[in-house]
Amino acid sequence: MRAISGLWRWRHNPLRRTTDLVEAWLALAAVLLVLVAAPVIGSLVGSAAQDTLQQSVRDQRQSRHEVAATVVRKLSRGPLDPDPETSSARDAQSRVLADWRAPDGTARHGTVIAALKSPRHGDHFTIWTDLHGRIVGRPLDSATATTHAVLAGFGAALMSAGLVEGGRRLIVWRMIRRRYARWDQAWNRAGPDWGRTGTGS
Repeated sequence: MRAISGLWRWRHNPLRRTTDLVEAWLALAAVLLVLVAAPVIGSLVGSAAQDTLQQSVRDQRQSRHEVAATVVRKLSRGPLDPDPETSSARDAQSRVLADWRAPDGTARHGTVIAALKSPRHGDHFTIWTDLHGRIVGRPLDSATATTHAVLAGFGAALMSAGLVEGGRRLIVWRMIRRRYARWDQAWNRAGPDWGRTGTGS
């Protein structure tokens, strides 16, 4: 609204400079870009991220398998974690030596993190593996992928709006510097005797 009122104010004003009109048009263009282009860019980026992440969800569901593992024995904790948030999250987990069978049928044995507070020999828990039984992370779920895509879209829209506003401010700053330089040149042409015309000095 300020841009539109600025254009209207300068429309027939005899004190209007070309730069005033350019600034008003620039502000109007920036407002339109922020209101139209930024949401479109955010929507496109969010949609592309959604497609990519959902494909990743499908790929991970095909390549990762949940299998049952059996505790052989509990292992000692690793080195102390200085981060209290991380260490409290690890309190509900334990490092154990375990046996499991890979989806391709091969027997596996190794150290894993079990979601057991106090594991004992023979306890069962689930882990995620690839087809050959190697430990992998839990596959990404669809809801989390959608959340990431929405955040990517919002981020792209905000970044676009920021770039438009930053570009507008940079152009206005350069115009003001040029205006000041012209004023300095005009003062230099007027000379040190400006304002003394006709005083006889």
